[in-house]
Amino acid sequence: MFAHERRTNIVEMINHEGQVRVKDLSERYNVTEDCIRKDLAILEEDGLLSRLYGGAVKVRVNPHELNVSERLDKNTCIKHLIAVKALHLIHDGDTVFLDISTSGAELARLIAESNLKITVVTNMVQVILNLSVPCPAELIAIGGSFSPGRDGFIGAAAINAIESFRFDLAFMGVVGVDLYGNRVETYIVDDGLTKEAVMRSSRKKYMLLETRKFSNTAPYKYAHVDDFSGIITEGPLPETISKSLEQYKLEIL
Repeated sequence: MFAHERRTNIVEMINHEGQVRVKDLSERYNVTEDCIRKDLAILEEDGLLSRLYGGAVKVRVNPHELNVSERLDKNTCIKHLIAVKALHLIHDGDTVFLDISTSGAELARLIAESNLKITVVTNMVQVILNLSVPCPAELIAIGGSFSPGRDGFIGAAAINAIESFRFDLAFMGVVGVDLYGNRVETYIVDDGLTKEAVMRSSRKKYMLLETRKFSNTAPYKYAHVDDFSGIITEGPLPETISKSLEQYKLEIL
């Protein structure tokens, strides 16, 4: 096999499986590990993968979807599936935090349609609007510095209010998840700091996570993957992601 054919195969493999190891590739193609490292270096220069010690991972992307308003009407079926699963975790008497998240906004709509007698605390405007209808749920809105792009309140005032609560459940928004770096990420520092306050104040924490976000990246890490109790996604995860998640011992819904 020519070198360019091998490199093409490596790219196809990493895009399908998410990661590769130098040792495995060396055995697969019957070439030295140094040869494989050279292949990976060339492919990284071309922007086709990211090298790590002992191997490489799929290139992570930044979708630059900063405005919540741009995302509310996208992937609505997926968000509904996630919200339905999250709803089943909530019981009468719970105090629940709904973070700035379009899936969280859909969860708020389902709560409003249910008979759940709970307290919902949120810093997201769309969640407030979705719960501004007659329903058994009590709504508490967190104020702070308004972030138009995030459609919610963040920053010092919001953090101060959040720290007064103890939540039974928190459903958190996510921009990207890096399973190899143990990072859960968001765009804006103040949003991340506000999310950190929610995490500290919550007994159980769940990511509301479209599967595509395992390939997304954002500049600010607000939590480690293993800080969470579980992950709620729209359906079965790819095998490579499932295997990578095993080390974190999370509940996967």
